[in-house]
Amino acid sequence: MDMRKLVGRNLARLRQAQKLTQEELAMRSGFSQQYLSDVERGLKNPTIITLYEIALALSVSHVALVEPDGMAEETAPQPKRRRAAGTSRIK
Repeated sequence: MDMRKLVGRNLARLRQAQKLTQEELAMRSGFSQQYLSDVERGLKNPTIITLYEIALALSVSHVALVEPDGMAEETAPQPKRRRAAGTSRIK
């Protein structure tokens, strides 16, 4: 699971639920609109302090930004199956 994408989806969802634009969240948080956009798109890797400060600006728990959002199961890579020793794919 790519945590940057998970954090980005959660950030966008929480921001939109409060009907905030990225610009409004930028004013509240002190981070630039461009930085917040990059976080939402999974392009930036915010620090724990940054996540905490964004969460404060949204009035949510910092944990809300890293919680699985239900899409993790869809995007998680499937485990590879191992063949038993001595078996071959070709028959």
